[in-house]
Amino acid sequence: MNHIAHIFSTYNIDLFLRVFSAICLGFIIGFEREITNKYAGLRTHILVCLGACVFTIISIYGFPELVNWQISGYNPTGVRDTARVAAQVVTGIGFIGAGTVLRNGPTVFGLTTAATLFMAASIGMACGAGMYGLAVVATILSVAVLTLIRVFERQVLNRCVKNIRRLKINLHCHNENIDSIRDYMVANFKTVDALKMHKLLENPSMTKFSMIVEIMSNRPIQYIYDKLEHLKGIESIAIDTVNEK
Repeated sequence: MNHIAHIFSTYNIDLFLRVFSAICLGFIIGFEREITNKYAGLRTHILVCLGACVFTIISIYGFPELVNWQISGYNPTGVRDTARVAAQVVTGIGFIGAGTVLRNGPTVFGLTTAATLFMAASIGMACGAGMYGLAVVATILSVAVLTLIRVFERQVLNRCVKNIRRLKINLHCHNENIDSIRDYMVANFKTVDALKMHKLLENPSMTKFSMIVEIMSNRPIQYIYDKLEHLKGIESIAIDTVNEK
């Protein structure tokens, strides 16, 4: 009976409240990542936030304030440093965040998700320290940045250099249609390299047409295929990404 009373004591209820708040706030950030189909989603952010909270609680309450040893009359006395365990959370979360960062040629994916994991850990630490106001405000601001800034990027920064990628387009065209195809390509794509055309030796009635163009990164390559397939005189289409150093 005394054990049950100890579990529901004011001290333990406060700790349970900190843990529960970390779960709830981690859920909020993780939910935003989950619905946008990111690498680290709901469970990952909840566990990161919860783990940081528990480590912070252990760092604050898990060790006695003074350590007295009684060994052969030797009595060293030390004062605890409550930041020692919590400080390692900042270092450790970096390894988890690094696992979400992927590189594909000149493009890097997952940096924002790694940052949200870092933020989730900080929110968990705030919950563990009992700083609920700071944790709630940080959660609200984090979700606002993830949602509102995304809209701002799409509406205002849509022409930013980092949102543009280069593609090399190779077409095999019939000679009688090459002029109309060239005019269409020049009118509809931003050319960043000179047009190159030469007749195929194996088939003199065909011309190989190549050019490097710039498109917005959020526009799929299939979109270009669909546009070019409707042009008269194109026999084959090949589109490759140009990896820049």
